[in-house]
Amino acid sequence: MSASRTAQHPRTAQGTRSTSESTVELDLNLDGTGQSHIDTSVPFFDHMLTAFAKHSLTDLTVRASGDTNIDAHHTVEDISIVLGQAIREALGDKSGISRYGDALVPLDEALAQAVVDISGRPYLVHSGEPAGFEHHLIGGHFTGSLVRHVFEAITFGAGLTVHVRVLAGRDPHHIAEAEFKALARAFRQAKALDPHVVGIPSTKGAL
Repeated sequence: MSASRTAQHPRTAQGTRSTSESTVELDLNLDGTGQSHIDTSVPFFDHMLTAFAKHSLTDLTVRASGDTNIDAHHTVEDISIVLGQAIREALGDKSGISRYGDALVPLDEALAQAVVDISGRPYLVHSGEPAGFEHHLIGGHFTGSLVRHVFEAITFGAGLTVHVRVLAGRDPHHIAEAEFKALARAFRQAKALDPHVVGIPSTKGAL
């Protein structure tokens, strides 16, 4: 897979979703440099998506609003659904990709590992968050339970097999950020175009 072929077939996608609970507009480029313009109306999620874009080398624009006066859940969920679907669309037939990625990312006392297989088979294994993490309110809007929810929506929308493990951590902000950065780094490896890969990297001939 050459750089010129990438230029001829840009791995980009746009997505929208509008419900009574939220409105989402999203653009992404899998072959970007990590630039992002994120406005989700949920500040901590802005921070996480900015980190995901930066460390996965994905250009990402997200504009969203929703009933955050009730809870951040609906808006975060709908953004994650659109993001997963856009990733799937941008990957196309997955010809020439590395397919697998593995990353171990620290953030001070926190340590998270993510392994990604762009398999076409959605499956998430998520473990290791400390007891009570799911109830913690991070940044005043984002509950710890939403981390898993985001990963589920992306995994199922994009057709990824993902394993995420928290190996250490005390501060909920650090734990969540280490998880998002680990996922980003693993996805960066998996989506990368490998010049040694001819066609689709599967014995089945399809992913």
